[in-house]
Amino acid sequence: MPKSAACVRFAAVGDIHVNKDSGGSLRGLFAQASEAADALLLCGDLTDYGTEEEAHVLAEELGAVSVPIVAVLGNHDYESGTPEVVVDILTRAGVRVLDGEACEIEGVGIAGVKGFAGGFGRASLGAWGEPAIKLFVKEAQNEAMKFESALAKLRTPRRIALLHYSPVAGTIEGEPVEIYAFLGSSRLEEPLLRYPVDAVFHGHAHRGTLEARTINGVPVYNVAKPLLLRMRPGQPPFRVIELN
Repeated sequence: MPKSAACVRFAAVGDIHVNKDSGGSLRGLFAQASEAADALLLCGDLTDYGTEEEAHVLAEELGAVSVPIVAVLGNHDYESGTPEVVVDILTRAGVRVLDGEACEIEGVGIAGVKGFAGGFGRASLGAWGEPAIKLFVKEAQNEAMKFESALAKLRTPRRIALLHYSPVAGTIEGEPVEIYAFLGSSRLEEPLLRYPVDAVFHGHAHRGTLEARTINGVPVYNVAKPLLLRMRPGQPPFRVIELN
């Protein structure tokens, strides 16, 4: 489909969990996404253990993509303690990895950050008690502040937010209630109320819900690959959204 100045298409997917044996398994998917959209958005958990080897495999697979690629990392990409290695390899492969930054693709501004956990609404964890709890909440607050900083940089009429963790409870419904607090945080929704966007994409919740909305009505899409495979059988596991 030819590009249109009036319509920009984004293909989004997260939680692809590339491992050392994934070579050759994703090129077809990425080629399909590249043909279907003007840009590819990757919503974290790009690798399984965040190793250099896995990042190289992913970079090779992304060679099938002919459109711009924008990504954020996920919790799995931190597992080996060297997320900067993953970022460096992907950056050298042409991927724009956002961590509190913003970029522009085809006139659409994109703000991205990994995000963090902490729970939603009245069930949000507070910074009270043991130092470990306070550090946990501080991490959530820091990610929300980075997210707000990225959103504040957007100057385009059309805007997208890219996360790994969910900013709303609606897209994690279907997961065990006991782990809701580890799948996202309302602190990530608060910046979206001050700096509205046209769409939000995230992953992480493999058994969640495909779509929900923020308090102010912004659509939020859960594009975790395992969820897309289960909920949209027969369709390629990525979500295409058009912005007019």
